[in-house]
Amino acid sequence: MDWLPDWVPSITVSAIVLLVVDLVVRLTAIAVVPVNRRPSSALAWLLAIFFIPYVGVVAFLLIGNPKLPRARRRKQREINELILSSTKGMDLVSADHPWPPWMAGIVELNRNLGAMPLVGGNSADLCGEYDEAILAMARTIDGAREYVHVEFYIMTRDPTSEPFFTALEKAVDRGVKVRLLLDHVGSLRYPGYRKTIRYLDDIGVEWHPMLPVQLHKLKYQRPDLRNHRKLLVVDGEVAWLGSQNVLDRSYNKRGNIKRGLQWQDLMVRLEGPVVSGVEAMFITDWYSETDELLETERPEISPVGSPGRLECQVVPSGPGFDGENNLKLFNALLYSAQRRISITSPYFVPDESMLSAITTAAERGVDVELFVSELGDQALVHYAECSYYENLLRAGVRIFRYPAPYVLHAKHMTVDEEVAVIGSSNMDMRSFLLDLELTLMVCGREFSDDLRRVEDGYRAKCTELTLGQWLARSRGQVIKENLARLTSAIQ
Repeated sequence: MDWLPDWVPSITVSAIVLLVVDLVVRLTAIAVVPVNRRPSSALAWLLAIFFIPYVGVVAFLLIGNPKLPRARRRKQREINELILSSTKGMDLVSADHPWPPWMAGIVELNRNLGAMPLVGGNSADLCGEYDEAILAMARTIDGAREYVHVEFYIMTRDPTSEPFFTALEKAVDRGVKVRLLLDHVGSLRYPGYRKTIRYLDDIGVEWHPMLPVQLHKLKYQRPDLRNHRKLLVVDGEVAWLGSQNVLDRSYNKRGNIKRGLQWQDLMVRLEGPVVSGVEAMFITDWYSETDELLETERPEISPVGSPGRLECQVVPSGPGFDGENNLKLFNALLYSAQRRISITSPYFVPDESMLSAITTAAERGVDVELFVSELGDQALVHYAECSYYENLLRAGVRIFRYPAPYVLHAKHMTVDEEVAVIGSSNMDMRSFLLDLELTLMVCGREFSDDLRRVEDGYRAKCTELTLGQWLARSRGQVIKENLARLTSAIQ
């Protein structure tokens, strides 16, 4: 081998070292990646690591853990224990109501997962007009005497949201304590964030960013774990929750404005004992961000003398919990339905279990309809969503597409005649695994009828998608859908 250049042996050694390292990485990935991870997600990560090893490994180290840090999960467990101990036996308020036989099991499921009881004596009023919802929440704040608790994924002060912020300023001037939480990354991505937080400081609102990315403080957590909840609580007496953020319905993005996109949302105003459950979500998130456990004066959770007849259960979910609370609730309802299911979700990317639950419901004779947007504001998610349409249509699910330029951003479901869910949770894997969400289950014909009327309004504006139309789409569209569907599994 004297004829070989002197540098050849060193290259050979380097190549062997790289091969050994590569083999070790792959074997380690096979041992580590599937742990406590759904098979589709594990397979997607392994494919990424095997085909683009260095990029895949770095990505897995950065965003491969779908759980919040241990300290935050510990705080969630503390709050859950407090809720369970203080509401023991409270589910008995529903014992004498002739609910369907499957209802008790779902209430127990929610209780075991999220700690919240089913409580009676509530009223719930829907608001589906975007600007009016902001004005109505502002009026609720105007009535505050003691405190206002605000928590939204995105908040920006602009001409549309100005009444909301003005109401906060007036509340502070009256001596009302105003506490506010907004998601750090969620709000930071939109124009006006810095002006908004300066304004909050100027008017005396005590505010904190949720799940802040603080690399400069050497604090790291997966940056795409976000708090997606939207809620408002005033004096422990009135609460709002739903799908809407606090900013202009174009989200003030140049691209949205150019395309004419307008968000269509749905909020619900609550009175009664369930308000304490909504407030518990704020208290939990405030404790997580500040280490301060609030002890607000809240009314006793009792249906006696309450303003309404609805029974409600708050269902929190997110990476602070051990399981996927919202997904389990949705699937339980889908399998329990006997006659009709109506689903509204702006980002519909189900996992295997939900896809099976929906198609099985349709195949056993349940009338299933899905309301989605004709036009997606997030291309990758929209293509991933479209990849499921053929399976759904073949199973007998009716798909209604809300017309552009509106983005149907409402998130709710009605089951048979008396059960409904509404909140911040999409029916996609991000909401199931990565985002902190707030869902409300409502039992009562009155509310279900109200929500059905909203769905009837959607249907009147929508175009129904048929299987024949969908099969005629272009090959390029199919390729985009398949690629997007693969990326959706990496969670």
